[in-house]
Amino acid sequence: MTGAAEEPVRIEPYDSSWPARFEEERVAVADAIGDWVVGGIHHVGSTAVPGLDAKPVIDILVGVGDLPSSRACIEPLRRIAYLHAPYRASEMHWFCKPDPARRTHHLHLVPTGSRRFREELAFRDHLRSHAEAAAEYAALKRTLAARFERDREGYTAAKEEFIRAVLGAAMATPRD
Repeated sequence: MTGAAEEPVRIEPYDSSWPARFEEERVAVADAIGDWVVGGIHHVGSTAVPGLDAKPVIDILVGVGDLPSSRACIEPLRRIAYLHAPYRASEMHWFCKPDPARRTHHLHLVPTGSRRFREELAFRDHLRSHAEAAAEYAALKRTLAARFERDREGYTAAKEEFIRAVLGAAMATPRD
């Protein structure tokens, strides 16, 4: 999804409306593709962590049984303004809304049995319960957003080492 038409990377202070915006979208997604949802519809990413600065894009994780059968979700999601893109297609079906030049939502359809599904939830939960890690992540994101303002893939890649370290700690900690 790289290109000149893409929206620049910008980090904003936490917005207390983000959870409500997720909930509104969760209802719309459930109405559109509820028959395929087997692992819940989750608010993930930085906007899901209270107090964390973030790109103002609501990230949504939908647990599905598998990728082949969930391809049937593409058309119903298109009807509620989600644009499908072949990003990390071996791991998920990825969508943005309304388009790459002005993103308000990212939607990931991910098999519940996959490592990616477990890691997205573990990363969010770790940041929610470890304020120091969340603050470190916010500082890193601000630095990287300035460096990679016009390079979303570079921005994402540059966060990878931090994310792996947090996931190492999160996956080592038993969850309730």
